[in-house]
Amino acid sequence: MSRPVHFEIQADDVERAKAFYAAAFGWTFEDYTPVTGTPYWGVITGPDAEPGINGGLLQRPAATPSPEQGTNAYVVTMQVQDYDATERAILAAGGAVALPKYALTGMAWQGYYLDTEGNTFGIHQPDRDAR
Repeated sequence: MSRPVHFEIQADDVERAKAFYAAAFGWTFEDYTPVTGTPYWGVITGPDAEPGINGGLLQRPAATPSPEQGTNAYVVTMQVQDYDATERAILAAGGAVALPKYALTGMAWQGYYLDTEGNTFGIHQPDRDAR
């Protein structure tokens, strides 16, 4: 069974979004750009000893949704034991690749998929040897 381990927030103005989430929830941010290779902020939502997950904040890669379109700006990522086997299961169940598997160097394998309803989600296999 795979559980959510990470979320992502897309923003038109990353600094404005950081200020909002810091003020509204007390979240802090760490620059993960050296790991991701593109501007990316880690979102720290609380102490590791408390229930909850941390996430990421990044520049929105597409047009902002218009009002009353519904939610579509958060992406949840599941940690998996075997990336390739999980990808096969996703595709067999009717899912599609949104962004192919890539290495978060020295950390993990990451990729994004679309479910049968067009929702984006990620899978993440920790692997210190990922290159």
